Amino acid sequence: MKAEYDFSGAKRGAVIPQKGKTRISIFIDNAVLDAFRSRAERAGTGYQTMMNDALKEYLADAGQPLTEKLLRQVLRQELPEYIAQASAVPSKGTAKPRAKATTRR
Repeated sequence: MKAEYDFSGAKRGAVIPQKGKTRISIFIDNAVLDAFRSRAERAGTGYQTMMNDALKEYLADAGQPLTEKLLRQVLRQELPEYIAQASAVPSKGTAKPRAKATTRR
């Protein structure tokens, strides 16, 4: 063993960092944390892994966010067809006028 070690170029943190994961601190409601812990215990896995999987699933299902650009694109594509269909079908207010009923005398 050396009498002294030079730590001037050392970095703090784990000796072997995990690739693809970052350690963070967040506040989670107690009820949510308890639910994940009990589910994870029943499933035989870690609650943090289960929370990570739930977040991944949510992000996959959520798809891309609705932006103004995307909304305008969808409207440009869909409105002409909608207007064409709406003009082809007469609305209730533009029905044919009925013939007047004749009165018997």
